Parts: sequence; C-alpha cells; structure tokens
Amino acid sequence: MTLYLGIDDTDTLESRGTGRLARMIAAELARSYMVSGVTRHQLYVHPSIPYTSHNSCAVIHIQGADNGAGADVFAAAKELMLSDFVEGSDPGICVATTPEIGDDLRAFGYLAKKNIVTQGQARGLARAAGIRLEGLGGTEDGVIGALAGIGLAASANDGRFIIKDATRSIQGTQSVDAILACGVDRVMTRDGAVVGEGVVALRKFPKPAFIGGKAILFVEPVDGVYCDIVIG
Repeated sequence: MTLYLGIDDTDTLESRGTGRLARMIAAELARSYMVSGVTRHQLYVHPSIPYTSHNSCAVIHIQGADNGAGADVFAAAKELMLSDFVEGSDPGICVATTPEIGDDLRAFGYLAKKNIVTQGQARGLARAAGIRLEGLGGTEDGVIGALAGIGLAASANDGRFIIKDATRSIQGTQSVDAILACGVDRVMTRDGAVVGEGVVALRKFPKPAFIGGKAILFVEPVDGVYCDIVIG
C-alpha cells in the first residue's frame, strides 16, 4: 500500500519552492518510513488562478505504510510546514492511502490540470472520502493542489519525479547502468524504444516521468550521445 502526502501553495516568488520543501519533508519522514520519491504535478495555468511560478504541486510517496500511519505522517508534515511557513503563501496539505483514493479523486486531479476548480469541490471530495485535507494559512487555496496532487499521483500516470531513490546523487554524463541503479526504472526514447546501454548527458540530474507506475527517463540522440528530455 502506498501513502501519498500532497502539498501545494507553500511559497512566494522570493522564497524557496514547494518542491524543495517537499524534499525536506521527505527526508525527515524517511527516518521513520520507506519514502520512495517525490513527484511534481502540473496544474492548470489561468489568469484567474493565483500561483507562484508554474502552478505545480508536489506529492511524497511512502511505501509499505500501515493503516495507522496516515495520522502520524499528516501530523509530522503539518508541523514541518508550519515551522517553515512563508508569509504570503496559502499552503494546503493532504494525506491518503491507495484504497482511499477512488476514481472521483483521480478525476478531480485531471480536472485540475485543465479547468478551474474550487476549494469547495476539494473539501467536499475529501470529506466524502474520509481523508485528511487541511489549509495551513493565507487563503488556504493550497488544499486544491494538495488534493489534486494525490489524485494524479495515485493514477501512477502523471507528472515527473523530482527525486526517486538516489536520482539526485548523479549528474553530468552517466552510463545507462548508473542511471538505472540510482532509481530510474527505464531509459527510453520518445518513440518508445528502450535504451539498455550507452551514456546519457544529463542536464542536471535525472527527472524521470511517472508513467505506468514506473520512473521513465526519456532521452534523445544528439551527436552520438543521448541527452535527457524533461517530460511532465
């Protein structure tokens, strides 16, 4: 069973980003839980939607959590978020396990990628599903992205990993074997061909897409060397 912790709207233009906060929370939770990674999910960009830079949310993936872990993870993450609250931000937090995330929550996630959705919709869905969703300051609009994020993450087919196992431990030009060893499940070209050997020139560190429940790093050949492509 996977436990998903979604957060959103935790930053301002002058502060650290939500992704960085998510990685910090993930590192703290990894002391007690099996954290496999953090995904970034792109939401709808529209003039009437307040957002900092890209309107994306972050979701922490915890594997093998027991039924009682949700309350403890929520409390620990909430404390960390409140201790690092950024004035002017509108943070939200949501926690749910795989069995708690039904088709309606997944549909809400995909709807939030293409349409304007509201706090009322998010809170109503969370209440009906019996999952923890809370605003932690400001307008509390972050509850929208926090809920949408866990719906998208639970679909196992959206976004990209900003960290997966040890992906941030390698940079520069790396062998395919090294990339697979650090936590990427598969290296592929955009047209679906699996790359099993050779080297890849990374822009920074691997940022694999989350597709079919796998971390897929997409690459393209450039002058005889593969270069990574960021998708999601």
